Amino acid sequence: MSLKDNISMVKDELNAEEKFFENAVKTERFVKKYKTKLIGLVVIAVVVVGANAIYEYTKNSEAEASNSALMSLQKNADNQEALAVLKDKNPKLYDLYMLSVAIEKGDINKLKELKSSKALAVSDLASYQVASSEKKLNDLNSYTNNEDAIYRDLAAIESAVLLMQENKIDQAHRKLALVSSQSPVYAVAKSLMHYGVK
Repeated sequence: MSLKDNISMVKDELNAEEKFFENAVKTERFVKKYKTKLIGLVVIAVVVVGANAIYEYTKNSEAEASNSALMSLQKNADNQEALAVLKDKNPKLYDLYMLSVAIEKGDINKLKELKSSKALAVSDLASYQVASSEKKLNDLNSYTNNEDAIYRDLAAIESAVLLMQENKIDQAHRKLALVSSQSPVYAVAKSLMHYGVK
């Protein structure tokens, strides 16, 4: 290597070291300037990760406890301790369990209580069961008028049958016309329109 090449190489190395030190000084100034904010961000990140881990752990343990309580209730329906755990850990699952028990036993009073459940499917099913069991036209009609009702079409058919029994054929036709053509009970509604209500 020539002297010129050596000098050029040394200059390049000095420039690289100078840039490295310059970047180190800039980084040090940045860290000093924003030290508290950086520490705050790290602390916030640690707290968020820790809180999320605790939340997931709590959620999983409650799910396990409520599932265990439900299994115990399926083995022994009189287990009051398991019933209390289920009610405490998972109120919506508790309402669903109580709905199944009330339907099985035909407990209209319990079904009426469950109409106000926070679990939408439970409150809807309880409302339908009460209206269907009591065979009250007003209850069935109010259930049918709910756009989001799960058994809306079935309630319309039950209303139509009650109207047929009262010989109110035109009203029965209007009820049956409410049944959607996409509904699984559409064929039943059509059959009633054709054969049952003339």
